[in-house]
Amino acid sequence: MPLRSPQEILEMSISAATRKASLARRPMLLLTLAMMAGAFIALGGALSVMAGWGFADVRAMPSLQKLLSGLTFPIGLVLTVILGAELFTGNNAMMMPAFMRGKVSGKDVALNWVAVWSGNFLGALLFGFLLIKATGTLDASPFRESLISMAQTKASLPWLTTLLRGIGANWLVCLAVWLAMSADTLGGKVLGCWIPVAAFVILGYEHCVANMFFLPTAIMLGAEIPAPDMWLNLLWATVGNIIGGALFVGCLHAYAHRPLDD
Repeated sequence: MPLRSPQEILEMSISAATRKASLARRPMLLLTLAMMAGAFIALGGALSVMAGWGFADVRAMPSLQKLLSGLTFPIGLVLTVILGAELFTGNNAMMMPAFMRGKVSGKDVALNWVAVWSGNFLGALLFGFLLIKATGTLDASPFRESLISMAQTKASLPWLTTLLRGIGANWLVCLAVWLAMSADTLGGKVLGCWIPVAAFVILGYEHCVANMFFLPTAIMLGAEIPAPDMWLNLLWATVGNIIGGALFVGCLHAYAHRPLDD
């Protein structure tokens, strides 16, 4: 089957957004779907550490580390898209065309984002505690040290750097969601998710839901990250992700591919 056109993808996003807005009437279902997505992204994060940082001296081959991490991390978005979970960063873009068309209200958008962000955080936190900390999955060297070093680096970034990297991350994540909507086959959707997400990981951008896993889990494993530094990273990554997804994908594509008689 040929790929859907940008106009068809736009209409799909509007239909999906109205369903997402209606989930506010079923808060436990919305929370469950959001926790699923948080756990899926955390799974991708854990896999990216295991695959990308398992070298005696990763500094000697940084491009290989980035490549392997980038090629394994996207499983989280693939699972989210295929299995219908609710991801805050994806919803940044998905809700905007419907909002611009008047199909959902600003209150609908805000409620969805707040609820899904919270559920994503809880899902990522539980995955980190139950399947990483409690199981000792990343306790061995060099995985524990690599996760801690990466998390400490993230937490020490200047706020503007985190913001700008957050824009880049969710621009690519939401483009991945858009590409996945262009296809009907499993292979097409997987490929659509994989390439842009791998790009953002390789480039070192900041994804707030991924950081909901990396930072708290690193703290559980002994990282010396003050709580304010963790929350500031999540704050500025979240703001950047909203700009990258809502403005540069949702709003831009709603404007660029709107019916010409509007």
